[in-house]
Amino acid sequence: MDRRRFTLVLLAALALLPQLPHAAAAQLRVVTSTTDLYDIAKAVGGDRISAKHVGEGYQDPHFIEAKPSFVLDLRNADVWAFVGLDLEIGWMPLLLDGARNAKIRQGGSGYVDVSTVIPVLDQARGNVDRSQGDVHPLGNPHYWLDPENGRRIARLFRDRFSQLDPKNASYYAQHEQAFENRLAQAEKSWAPLLATIKGKPVVAWHTSWRYFAEYNGMNIVGFMEPKPGVPPSPSHLYQLIQTVKQTGAKVIVMEPFYDRKTADLVARQTGATVLMLPPSVGGMKGIDDYIQLITYDLTQLANALR
Repeated sequence: MDRRRFTLVLLAALALLPQLPHAAAAQLRVVTSTTDLYDIAKAVGGDRISAKHVGEGYQDPHFIEAKPSFVLDLRNADVWAFVGLDLEIGWMPLLLDGARNAKIRQGGSGYVDVSTVIPVLDQARGNVDRSQGDVHPLGNPHYWLDPENGRRIARLFRDRFSQLDPKNASYYAQHEQAFENRLAQAEKSWAPLLATIKGKPVVAWHTSWRYFAEYNGMNIVGFMEPKPGVPPSPSHLYQLIQTVKQTGAKVIVMEPFYDRKTADLVARQTGATVLMLPPSVGGMKGIDDYIQLITYDLTQLANALR
């Protein structure tokens, strides 16, 4: 039996298990698709929620294995919070179908599509098909890399947790405000970094860095991928090398889970530096919360651009 078939059989068996009752503490049980949503949910929910996440920060969130343990988590969840914009489309339906939890399916009280509160970039126009690469027709889903969207995410969790657990509404409001206060304080320390980054030409591997650029002002002059998810061809690399030389771009930004060989080739041809930045909490050792993530990425980028 191959691995995929084995997983499907396990999911079918788990779907028959009864839903477990709440623990005596009666915490809201929250499951998120990513570590970034998890960390913000914990900041807002504090000890009034129990939280788990499906993906890890070092994984490409498009490609998560639908493990049976995730089905059990979702079967007993009060809240399922996910990035949306089709980021999880390759694995989320399988988990939700296996969980059979009406609360966290579309239309349920605990179904939280976080993208609904985000000003979305890169929404596709016209017909979209696979020839255009890994295009998200609904827009770019990597929005958490803009801290202003971090605020929007926290407010969404505050409101939803308060709806589901009204007796603790003031607690969620206080914790959400504390998160915003910490973020505002961090932004003061980021000001010199943003001044260094603003307007500087940068190459990015994937369109995932578009929201980060919206926040910090870096000028993405080209992408290593000719289309999202499509490996660069020799002709694309030639054109990109010319762009780097013409613009003076000093940095190629990419996630650690991509193969850097091609980026290193462009770097050797142009004198640019390949900068591996974690896109999510837990993407590198020591990056344990959302504000640490943004601080680290801004610091590393500013240092590389000096």
